[in-house]
Amino acid sequence: MIVKPRSMIRRVALVSEHASPFATLGGPDGGGQNVYMAGLARELGRRGIDVTVYTRRHDPNLPARVDFAPGVAIEYVDVGGSMEISKDALLPHMRAFGAWLRSRWRVNRPDVVHAHYWMSGLASLEGIAGLQTPFIQTFHALGVVKRRFLRSLDSSPPERIPAERRLAHFADAVVATSTDEANELMRMEIPAGRIRIVPCGVDTRVFTPYGPTEQRTSGLKRIVMVGRLVRRKGIDEVIQALAMLPMVQLVIVGGKPTSDSDADRLRTLASRLGVEGRVEFRGPLNNCDIPDVLRSADLVVCFPWYEPFGIVAIEAMACGRPLLVSAVGGLRETVLSGRNGVFVAARDFKGMADAADRLLRDKARCLQMGQEGRRRAVSEYDWRCIVDRMIEVYETACIDPNRRGRLAS
Repeated sequence: MIVKPRSMIRRVALVSEHASPFATLGGPDGGGQNVYMAGLARELGRRGIDVTVYTRRHDPNLPARVDFAPGVAIEYVDVGGSMEISKDALLPHMRAFGAWLRSRWRVNRPDVVHAHYWMSGLASLEGIAGLQTPFIQTFHALGVVKRRFLRSLDSSPPERIPAERRLAHFADAVVATSTDEANELMRMEIPAGRIRIVPCGVDTRVFTPYGPTEQRTSGLKRIVMVGRLVRRKGIDEVIQALAMLPMVQLVIVGGKPTSDSDADRLRTLASRLGVEGRVEFRGPLNNCDIPDVLRSADLVVCFPWYEPFGIVAIEAMACGRPLLVSAVGGLRETVLSGRNGVFVAARDFKGMADAADRLLRDKARCLQMGQEGRRRAVSEYDWRCIVDRMIEVYETACIDPNRRGRLAS
């Protein structure tokens, strides 16, 4: 057995200003980034690396510091008051966030700072000022892509796109989660040599075909969707497709636990189409509860207008479920057409209904797709493999002889 040598990296700071690893999936601003942060931090901790996740305090009852996993702690940064604030309203607080980080890091300097999302990058730059600490940036979503697809519905601050360009040029490495995102970065004139592709991961020991499965409604096929209820996730289109799929139930995990305008919009649509009795809104769930729901599905659907990566897809693959996805972004890499899933053009609810009907009628094909998805999840997306690649990015940034020149420019 070959044992990998111990990494030169001892201390890593992960900055995630709005996405805590503790957040429930599908809650306010709770989605793939929260799941990513939890998986990355946990696996780095398993390697003996001292990991601290810095995220904004959004609840006055939260402690200053809490242990998350072996070797991993979360520190809550007091900026903007201890209350829920939409991530699109957090920009004015990033300078104070960065000043807080700088005071922390001058006492206990990390070997690497890895920022997640563009505002975390701005805070991190403030934090490392004068420290010459290697700085890694992962955007998770790019403003230019969001603007292209959402247009007037884009609620991002106008500063986002120029800030992302500046961060990408300054960073020692920009980690893209897919080739699609890497191509977008190169269109922003980021040197290809500065970009590293490291996909998102999944814990294939938790997300597995074997384990408890939710009880199902007798006589109905089941489609499952997981994620926030915002329009760009394509749930509206799937409900439209459901009206063309008799004897099929749609289970939706996500949304706020209380009143939710997005859930109200979707319930109104389901009622208008006469399918409200076959749509179940589950609300937000802890990530540990998601495998039971995925395993209960005949088909897992991911139907966004755009998607930088799509963590739910690899979670479904790991659970041995066949996929029906829109042909956008990183989904075009995780899903192999006809092997572990089927593509449909984004927003084409008629095409989605037709493809779903064919798959739900072909149990043998769905089983084969699920088995292929499981093999692919284990070989390509297990967090143990992903973190090997991420540590290589960190180590390269630490020894890169060009770093000092960029810091001085």
